[in-house]
Amino acid sequence: MKESPYLRKFPQLNAFHGKPGFKSLVGHRGARGLMPENTIEGFEYILENGISAIEFDVLLTKDEVPVITHDFYLSKSITRNAEGNWLLNNGPKISDLTVADLQMFDVGGVDKRSSYGSLYPEQAFFSDVRIPRLSDLLELACQPKGQNLFLLLELKSEPSIDKRNVVEHIVFEIQKRSLSNRVVLHSFDWKLLEECRLIAPEMPRSYLSQLPESSDDPFDTPTEETSPDFASFNCSIPEAIQAAGGHLWCPYFKDITVELVTEAHNLGLPVCTWTVNEVEDIENMIDMGIDGIITDYTDRAKKIFKSRGLSWQ
Repeated sequence: MKESPYLRKFPQLNAFHGKPGFKSLVGHRGARGLMPENTIEGFEYILENGISAIEFDVLLTKDEVPVITHDFYLSKSITRNAEGNWLLNNGPKISDLTVADLQMFDVGGVDKRSSYGSLYPEQAFFSDVRIPRLSDLLELACQPKGQNLFLLLELKSEPSIDKRNVVEHIVFEIQKRSLSNRVVLHSFDWKLLEECRLIAPEMPRSYLSQLPESSDDPFDTPTEETSPDFASFNCSIPEAIQAAGGHLWCPYFKDITVELVTEAHNLGLPVCTWTVNEVEDIENMIDMGIDGIITDYTDRAKKIFKSRGLSWQ
């Protein structure tokens, strides 16, 4: 592929840029298929298993503390109350709770009786696991064991948020620890990524995409109100990302074709696909020439990479 023109300016892109004998292996929400998602326990598992890149989600609490969680509300499928009982309903919203409020809830596993939990039968189950602050993960990245960890940080978005405020709070935590050179800012909300460009030009930007016709997962669908209307584009998605000044394309794996990967590469854009879990799909993505795999099952991907003589660090 054509080497990204941004590699010297943004060395962290090397962690997501394919090279001969190398593909990026990115643990999705840590390693959701194996460990409780978006938890320090899951991120430590990644490090202990020789993987150096993770993808995770960040929201702001009521008191404007960045925390690592995917849903805008407490999910009844992964949340227990102070008595250890599963929540009966989803909620309340993360933005209606303080970071201290969140400490009352346990996110150490999935309720495998739920439709969501049944998707992850291999996931380990723990107790007394809390929704981490972004600062908790950044402190892990500052420790010797986390010194080679690269962060694909998804900024979650919905119509009601103050985009600039969200970006400022997240970027502050990163810059305070001098970790900008290990972070890629990543979102389905391309307008929010424009705020990232203005506030944190030293961090590269990753553009997520999923075509409406491939939105087949009820638990992992981007917010339509904040995602671009791809049908209105007068160019391809890779061309639109290049025009926006983007540095990495992260499409849903079912939207990928060899032609689109080639086009992105000709524009200097690395391509990391999400969320690729089945062996056949991982094999197909590698055959299509992608740069990286974002997966819930890092163990499966490692086995396939090894069989093909590929490294991931």
